[in-house]
Amino acid sequence: MQSRAGIRFPLFHLVSISVTVWAAMAAIGTPSTLADDAKSPPKGLRVFYTGHSFHMFVPRQVEQLVQAAGIKGHKLAGRQGIGGSRVYQHWDLPDDRNQAKTALKTGIVDVFTMAAHLTVPDRGIASFTELGLKHNPKLRLLVQASWYPFDVPSREKRIRKNEQRDAMAIKDLQAAVDGWRTKLEAQADALNKQHGRKAVFIVPVGDAVVKLRALVVAGRFPGVKAQSALFRDPIGHGGPHVQALAGYCNFAAIYRVSPQGLKAKIRGVSEAQHAILQKLAWETVSRYSHAGIAKPRKRR
Repeated sequence: MQSRAGIRFPLFHLVSISVTVWAAMAAIGTPSTLADDAKSPPKGLRVFYTGHSFHMFVPRQVEQLVQAAGIKGHKLAGRQGIGGSRVYQHWDLPDDRNQAKTALKTGIVDVFTMAAHLTVPDRGIASFTELGLKHNPKLRLLVQASWYPFDVPSREKRIRKNEQRDAMAIKDLQAAVDGWRTKLEAQADALNKQHGRKAVFIVPVGDAVVKLRALVVAGRFPGVKAQSALFRDPIGHGGPHVQALAGYCNFAAIYRVSPQGLKAKIRGVSEAQHAILQKLAWETVSRYSHAGIAKPRKRR
C-alpha cells in the first residue's frame, strides 16, 4: 500500500458481446432480480467512506454510477483514507483530524463504509458503530471484506512476485477469503445483536475477486490471460478490472440495486468486460445475506 507521502509500504505494516463474453456470463450464472424491477432510481444517500488502498478508489466510481443511474439527492459526505489501515486506526485519529467521527456526530451520514484489514475483530468497527447509531439510529455501516493481501495467509504459499499469482489455485484463494470473511461475519452478528438491529453489513468484494480470477483461469474473461494481469504488485493492489469490480460491489451494497447497465469510466476496461464485472458484482452481493439484500436462510 502507499502512504500519502507516496512511500510504498507492505499492506501488513500499514495503515472497466462476443461469444466469449456470453460464455463468461453464462459461467457466472443467472442474475438475481431482487432490485432490477424497480421502476425508478432509489432515493439518494449521504455516504462517508473510510479505508485503505484496497477501498479508497471506490468513492470516485460510486459517484459516476450514481449519476449514470439518475439517483437524485446523493451526497458524498466525506472520505478518510489511511494506507494499509485497520479500522481502529481511523477511530484513533486525533479529533481535530478525524473527519469520520465529526461526520457521524452530525448525524448527516446514511451509509458509512469501512475496509477491514487482517485484524478481526476490529475495535474500530465496534466504536464507529456505537457512535454512528447514537447520532443516527437508521445508519447503515458497510465493511468491505477485501481479497487477501499476498493471496494467502500461509508464509510458505504467499506470493513474493506478482507473476507467481498465475500458479495460484482458486481453492486456496477462496479458503483465504472464507477465513477472513467468517471472522468479519461473527463480529457483525455480535454488533447487530448488541444494538438490537441489523446495522453492520459486509461487502463481499474478496469473493467477487476470486470468482473473477477463476474466470481468467478458465479463459472466460476476454482480454485477460493471466491472474497476475489483474494486479499491480505482489501485495495485491488491484488493476482496473479489480477496481471496477470492487466499485460495482460497493455500489450494489450501498443502494441495493444492480449496477448492470451502468458504467464507471475506467481506463483499460472494455465494454464487454464491464458487462461481465457488473453481473458478477450483483450476483455476489445480492446473494450474500450479510450484504443486506438477500434474505437470510432459515435454519431447519
